[in-house]
Parts: sequence; C-alpha cells; structure tokens
Amino acid sequence: MSVAARAAPKGAHILIVDDDRRIRALLARYLAAEGYLVSAAANAEEATGRLRDFAFDLIVLDVMMPGESGTQFAARLRQGPEPLRSAPILMLTALTETANRVEGLEAGVDDYLAKPFDPRELSLRIASILRRVRRPAPPDPLVRFGAFAYDPARGELSRDGAPVRLTTRERDVLQTLVHHAGAIVSRETLAARASEQKAAERTVDVEIARLRRKIETDPNAPRHLQTVRGQGYRLLVERSTVLH
Repeated sequence: MSVAARAAPKGAHILIVDDDRRIRALLARYLAAEGYLVSAAANAEEATGRLRDFAFDLIVLDVMMPGESGTQFAARLRQGPEPLRSAPILMLTALTETANRVEGLEAGVDDYLAKPFDPRELSLRIASILRRVRRPAPPDPLVRFGAFAYDPARGELSRDGAPVRLTTRERDVLQTLVHHAGAIVSRETLAARASEQKAAERTVDVEIARLRRKIETDPNAPRHLQTVRGQGYRLLVERSTVLH
C-alpha cells in the first residue's frame, strides 16, 4: 500500500465518472488496491443515480462526456443541496488550455489532472483532498439484522452474542454491504473491495451464497441479504449508520 493510501481516510468511498470503460475499470482496480471503496458511472445521468443511493467522499470526474459534460455536472452539483454541494471533485481532462482549466475551477471543482496521467499522482491528489476535508468519524455502532449483530470497527459478526466465523472475503463483502445498509451495492463494487482485489464479479455470488447460509433462516428465501435483479445486492438492517 502506498504512502498516499496510508495517509488517506480508511475506506473512503470514491465515485469515478468517465465514459471510457477501460479507464473506469483501470482506476477502479488501482484505487481499490490503494484501500478505497470505489463505484463507477459512465455519464452524468448514471452518476446522478449513484449519488441518490450513496454518500461519496470524493468524485473523480471526466470533463469530456456525451450529454452533460463534466463541467456542467460539477456546476449543477454545486447549485444543489448538501451534501452534494460540498462533495470534493477531482476533474480529469485531456484539455490543456488554461481557459478550460479555469472553467472547471469556476464550476467548483477542487483540483484537476490532465490526461494522460500517472495513477500514483491521481492517488496523491485524492489523498491530499481527503485530508483537507476529513471530519472526525462517529463511533461505529453495532448493526443489527434479525438475531445477528455486526461490529464494523472490529469486523466481527455474532448471533445472540455468540461469534460467527467469517472468511476474509466474506468479511470484506459484508463490511461493504453494512457500509451502505439498505442501499443497492453493485457486483462491480463488491468485487473491487474483495480481499486482495483478485476476486472477479462472478465470485461475488459465491460469497453472497456463503453469507446467506450463515445469516439467513432460509438461504433460498433471504430476508436480510437480498438480490436486486440486474443491479446487485442490499442488506436490510434494523439499525445502522453511514460509516464515514
């Protein structure tokens, strides 16, 4: 893990918005390896949907996209309600003219990085922005669902007070689902957060099936760990807090 990742807030959730699928995948893998939780969107419309579901610590935003441009999207966020109005934005641009950089800054972005760029520089800039905006996190509560309680700080699951053994990858998947309790989490996000970042999206289904055998009375009719067809999974809980 790099110095930048160690200095950044642990588990910070980053949204990558870029119409280039290759760049989205590359950045998702790299930033996940740096210790970040990563989600991605192909355009401003898709990003708007992601922002309705999740609270992001930082947005990495491409300036040149079909439809609403990155600059227009950033300006719209800055005119919207909190917390979107103050969400940190790092803009990626292939445009090198000073006027275009100024336009992005006037739209309210926190920093910009010209393409092509070294992923290490991107990581350093992200860490720098997050250090500036970091706020003290509240104590992590126990998250309860049925007879189970999960301690996000310790990564421990219990049933009626008795510990339930989790593999490392099961814990990674459950931690991500708990982090966004009640919201839909895509297979892409769960795979990027998996232990050692080597798990493909298809292995996520295997980890979900294992978790269901441990936390569901009937794994074939899950009450807590639900599938949202075509979108991903969500964990329904009785009490939780967004873990930032």
